[in-house]
Amino acid sequence: MLRVAVVGSGPSGCYTAQGLVQQDASVCVDVLDRLPCPYGLVRYGVAPDHEKIKSLQNSLRAVLEHERVRFLGGVRIGGPGGLPAERLRELYHAVVYCVGAATDRHLGVPGEELPGCWSATEFVSWYSAHPDAVDGGFLRDARSAVVVGVGNVAVDVTRMLARGAAELSPTDMPEAALAALAGSGVREIHMVGRRGPSQARFTTKELRELGSLPGTDLVVDPAELAPDPAYADPSALPAAQRRNVEVLRGWADRPPTGAARRIRLRFFLRPVALLGRGGRVAAVRFERTVPDGHGGVAGTGRHEDVPAQLVLRSVGYRGVPLDGLPFDAVLGTVPHRQGRVLRGGAVAPGEYVAGWIKRGPTGVIGTNRPCAKETVASLLADAPALVRVPVPGDAVAALRAEGFDPVPWAGWQAIERAEADLGASLGRGVVKLPDWASLRAAARTAVP
Repeated sequence: MLRVAVVGSGPSGCYTAQGLVQQDASVCVDVLDRLPCPYGLVRYGVAPDHEKIKSLQNSLRAVLEHERVRFLGGVRIGGPGGLPAERLRELYHAVVYCVGAATDRHLGVPGEELPGCWSATEFVSWYSAHPDAVDGGFLRDARSAVVVGVGNVAVDVTRMLARGAAELSPTDMPEAALAALAGSGVREIHMVGRRGPSQARFTTKELRELGSLPGTDLVVDPAELAPDPAYADPSALPAAQRRNVEVLRGWADRPPTGAARRIRLRFFLRPVALLGRGGRVAAVRFERTVPDGHGGVAGTGRHEDVPAQLVLRSVGYRGVPLDGLPFDAVLGTVPHRQGRVLRGGAVAPGEYVAGWIKRGPTGVIGTNRPCAKETVASLLADAPALVRVPVPGDAVAALRAEGFDPVPWAGWQAIERAEADLGASLGRGVVKLPDWASLRAAARTAVP
């Protein structure tokens, strides 16, 4: 029997576990997660109003309920209070790390440290009820917001800022975030990219949602689209970019209706400084850019200050080192060969990676399938040698001896029941528990 630990219960971890048990009937997998809840970014990164994408939890659930897969939540690997990676390796024949990319890239401009400037991930974690999130008063006294970035996460946070109570109440958003967003005074939202519309990273489906928000005008200035060489004739672009440009061209001709909120999609502007007033961010200074003929942009020396009491940066993610594993600081990934971890250029027996920590923060949820498939193939090819090394018969007993109390699948089911009960008490559907204490208390009510 080959015993494998998969660290991380998001899509990459679940697809890895699925591939292992489907392809080899002698494999048993423990899926470990720092949180008592599974599903990773599907639970804590997908926007609350995207029910179709969130329904992916149902297929991930099927993996975690497989007879040869165990979910063990509340187990931190590495770091303060965590189980050292070296010790985890002793408990299993193989370990696959699927820990994602845990931090955001910074703008690298003066004033970025001002109160009122946040990463989009911090904002998303708050309205998604991540137990590590803090309520930093994101919306306090904010009338105008700037979202720096033109990817799908930027679209998500822009959309959340423009949603009203009627659209947010049916979601699983925690009550405090719902009340804050419903009572928000933000009336102007600028979503800004340094390059042109044909180079934006959002998908057309996500983009179109911005144009159908109740009580919200969407404004696109044709003069900010025109410098894009493909704007006048997008026919030569790949299909996804062509559709984006066509949607934006249509909006550029649409007059505003005078709605209560306004979203402005801005292009060819890059932030050069955040300006403060009264100890908080008050505006973002942008430099106008133009295409440089090589796929990038060049500054023009012309600047524009956009008022904003809330700034959200959404310019990409980055992996962080995990104690006990090698790390490529330039790429933000663990060095590997076809998913096998490399230490000093040599393969480390029994250690593997999949997902963003393997390839970097690229692709969509489905990209994790072929990524996991490659790693699974490498691990199973190595299995005859790995299984010769003895490991404890029950890793859970070993984890408890190390001071951990893993949350089993029944504990997660108890959390689900508690969230359904909370929603019913508030006259809503399921409402997420937003903090560690309530999650742990709910998990303890599980029937053994």
